[in-house]
Amino acid sequence: MDNALKNDKNVRKIIVLKRGQKDPFMVSGRDMFWNEAVEKGKGVVAEVEQTQAEDPAFILYTSGTMAKPKGTVQPHGSYQVHIYAMGKWVYDMRETDVWWSTSDVGWIVGHSYVVYAPLLFGCSTIMYEGVPDHPSPDIWWQIMERNRVTQAWISPTGVRALMRHGDAWSEKYDLSSVRLVVCAGEVLNPPAWEWLQKKVFKDRIPVIDHMWQTESSGPMLGNPYGIVLLPIKPGSATIPLPGIDAEIVDEKGKPVPIGVEGTFVCKRPFPGLTPTLWRDHDRYVQDYWERIPGVYYTGDAAIKDEDGYYWFLGRVDEVIKISAHRVGTIEIESALLQHPSVAEAAVVGRPDQLRGEVASAFIVLKNGLAQNDALRQTLRELVRKTLGSIVIVSDIFFTNKLPKTRSGKIMRRLIKAIISNKPLGDYSTIEDETAIEELKTAVGSA
Repeated sequence: MDNALKNDKNVRKIIVLKRGQKDPFMVSGRDMFWNEAVEKGKGVVAEVEQTQAEDPAFILYTSGTMAKPKGTVQPHGSYQVHIYAMGKWVYDMRETDVWWSTSDVGWIVGHSYVVYAPLLFGCSTIMYEGVPDHPSPDIWWQIMERNRVTQAWISPTGVRALMRHGDAWSEKYDLSSVRLVVCAGEVLNPPAWEWLQKKVFKDRIPVIDHMWQTESSGPMLGNPYGIVLLPIKPGSATIPLPGIDAEIVDEKGKPVPIGVEGTFVCKRPFPGLTPTLWRDHDRYVQDYWERIPGVYYTGDAAIKDEDGYYWFLGRVDEVIKISAHRVGTIEIESALLQHPSVAEAAVVGRPDQLRGEVASAFIVLKNGLAQNDALRQTLRELVRKTLGSIVIVSDIFFTNKLPKTRSGKIMRRLIKAIISNKPLGDYSTIEDETAIEELKTAVGSA
């Protein structure tokens, strides 16, 4: 071992002790070896704690991209009913499965589908603490092959991060054990879906999108793979799942016609829905049940097509109004992602005296590709061609990374604050604070 490493207390885990040798970092009365702890615990019986169904199982704060986080409460009974039912109906979870949710265990996906649902089903679950492309961009595929993973839960932002590195990283691994891949956290844009479906898994298995929130504890919309696999429409979260009475409504709570944008709401509670916020029930009522009286307000903008499939456009307060036309940030991002050079895109609105608002886009290019003005113009034309001449992308900034929460959501309101030169507010849930400096540099050098 290198002498510098030997003297570094931060690398104590790799110091090899000889039999009988005392670990110099062990503290008497505080530390013990695992085998000693097991031996000491033999014969100790821990009684099961009896609880009521409505007793709180845990309190989890939302990963709010800018607003003050809210402590959602999940009760023992209804929470477990919901995550078990959706695990069966959407993920087809079975006792014999090797299930892997790549989500951070600290957020709702990690709680529900890294820990609790696998325990309820009795299947194997993989817990992984790390990012998709470190120590190398093939780490996910390594884990899938080595552990013979049967189903994988992946965030779209993770998919786009791996797309940046190209196709070759996954091709050297045997992924034949995987029978389903599900994505959520952000919209799985068609280019990201196509890469995962066709390039990585060679059209052998379904890659499906679904939608849920911290407050819902599990899926609200999705493709019910565990019941029947519906035709996949890339970019759509598919349909409301059993028990979810959903609708798209206008500001007064009236259903909007097919193809018309509105707010996605639930017309009645369901087992997974948090019944309150910790020590702040008034805020729960105001934020979720009074904005549009009588329905659960999700804050998401969406449209429904003629087949009953739901398409999400972004948060209601992130939809851009250009020359009196409302355009979802997700729509513009999906158009930008069609270009083969683009790995990730984040779009926000910026005030404009002539048009009311224009779009500003932050682009992460695939590895090894250079930014230039010609590419900027090509991307602007691509958006106009895809969404119409009314959609103006005024600014295009190139950056190495986008600010995201640890649950994988792009912090668009933080981006908007930076481009508008306004206070950043609370961004304590950000995964990597260096992304803020990256954005400021991109804006300053444009």
